[in-house]
Amino acid sequence: MMKKLILAAALASAMLLSACATGDPLASPSATSASASNTAAQVAVTVGSANFPESELLAELYAGALEAKGVSVTKKLNIASRETYVPALTKGEIDLIPEYAGAFAKYLNPDADTSNEATALASLQAALPKTLAALQPAAAQDKDSITVTRATADKYSLKTIEDLVPVAGQLVLGGPPEWKGRSYGVPGLKKTYGLVFKEFKALDVAGPLTVQALKNGQVQAANLFTTDPAIKANDFVSLEDTKSFFGAQNVIPVLTASKATPEVTAALNGVSAKLDTDTLAGLVTKVVVDKQDASAVAAEWLKANGLA
Repeated sequence: MMKKLILAAALASAMLLSACATGDPLASPSATSASASNTAAQVAVTVGSANFPESELLAELYAGALEAKGVSVTKKLNIASRETYVPALTKGEIDLIPEYAGAFAKYLNPDADTSNEATALASLQAALPKTLAALQPAAAQDKDSITVTRATADKYSLKTIEDLVPVAGQLVLGGPPEWKGRSYGVPGLKKTYGLVFKEFKALDVAGPLTVQALKNGQVQAANLFTTDPAIKANDFVSLEDTKSFFGAQNVIPVLTASKATPEVTAALNGVSAKLDTDTLAGLVTKVVVDKQDASAVAAEWLKANGLA
């Protein structure tokens, strides 16, 4: 009997090590932290993020604020795109994800009205499964954009996305792979603006590959986030979205409804109440440009704002 127990324990240990070795953020949780005075009543929340620096930073802000309230936190960061992390959220593999009201509403319902903050939030709440809850949105917004170099803007007299219509057939558009089929990607740009580009080139999620491709001319237009410090650093031009195609994109925590306890809600709403667009852009700059650790940047901000 003892040999069987030892063998079972060894097999369990081997399976755990195997999961850790995959490199899949959904396969094995990172360290759990925070200890509450009443552990029996303590809620546990698994925080996830998408695979770009701002999402990871926001997840660290949420995680730190929750820990400060005595919530047990596990982090599973850099989980690819919505096509991967939304199923993980609905299946309970993660409990909390930083989102953007308009984009997530459009993901869940391509016909959602996201033209302003109120309609975007209402559309998101209407489209969410009953097992999920969207809490208080932050004033901070980070919108998708169609961005070009200063030289391209001058060459074609580009100020708005609509200005691209007569010249798009000569230009290559770069963006994340999922943009090829998303309603707020290539198909949506065609439907809303009548844009038909020469080609779509799959790159990363508004990251260094996209920035480099725009700089070296591999693409002439690219999807970048409006808080990206690379826009200012490279004198890029983000074209005005005159038809509100990208809509309102307030940062918002989305979590498993059953985990929305008073402690969890207060912690997350506390972050939203303090976070505006300029602040978010400054924090992203620290991570992307200054190469500071996202968890350290988050911890410093939370402490400075009385949230940790």
